[in-house]
Amino acid sequence: MSMLTHGLERPLAWAERPMRTPTARKAQLKRLALGALTLLSMGSVLTALIALRTAIYVWRLHA
Repeated sequence: MSMLTHGLERPLAWAERPMRTPTARKAQLKRLALGALTLLSMGSVLTALIALRTAIYVWRLHA
């Protein structure tokens, strides 16, 4: 049975030391997150404009 769990009994070397992210990598990740947030907000604004145009069209159609 120890043959099946041999890989799980080893200590995890990566868990013993904290992971440090370089400053350049942090800046790159920040730019990526800001770009994704900008893209999502632009999508929501576009959706709101389409909904507004549709509402105005339906309101004028039934008026």
